[in-house]
Amino acid sequence: TLTLHLDHSFFMSNKKNKPVSKLLSFMFEDKLEVGCDEAGRGCLAGPVVAAAVILDPNNPIIGLNDSKKITTKTRQLLRLEIEEKSLAWAVGICSPAEIDEINILNASFSAMHKALDQIKSNFDHILVDGNRFHSYKDIQHTLVIKGDGKYQSIAAASILAKENRDEIMRELDKKFPEYLWHKNKGYPTKQHREAISRHGSNEYHRMTFQLLPGVQTELQFD
Repeated sequence: TLTLHLDHSFFMSNKKNKPVSKLLSFMFEDKLEVGCDEAGRGCLAGPVVAAAVILDPNNPIIGLNDSKKITTKTRQLLRLEIEEKSLAWAVGICSPAEIDEINILNASFSAMHKALDQIKSNFDHILVDGNRFHSYKDIQHTLVIKGDGKYQSIAAASILAKENRDEIMRELDKKFPEYLWHKNKGYPTKQHREAISRHGSNEYHRMTFQLLPGVQTELQFD
């Protein structure tokens, strides 16, 4: 397993010190790479969602970037383009109950594995955003710190993960509008915590998380 801590200057223009607009297409030219990323690790409610994407080098997608750095409208448009143009893509989900049972870190890895299980192409290298991962079968993987801002396939995965999770939270908001999940998507905002204080938690909250200040929960990361 290789973990990359790439110098930020590698991605900056030497002349005007402006960010390079195009992310890297791949790490290894001779391998079929799949990018992996997740969304929702820091939320108090809802699932953690991961995506796996194999991009088509002959059908490029302009504007791929870290899902947190682009607008909702741009993400939604890119999601459609990723689903249409990619050689393969899939989404994996771990529920709040699974998160509580195996902890959020392991649930993130499990969601990624669920997404990879659905990829039918015979990929031989996995690019993973972050610094930790559970090996998938016997396939080589590389960890890339802040990889969703460096590699196109990871950026594409981050967009699919984010958009699919947001869609789930918007649907849950229709059942539980008191938590304002259409706005906070389950993250620990002041409004979300206030709603938990007023209405209590429900089955979509992660009970092993610190839902309210002053109630510390110890999480085990194995």
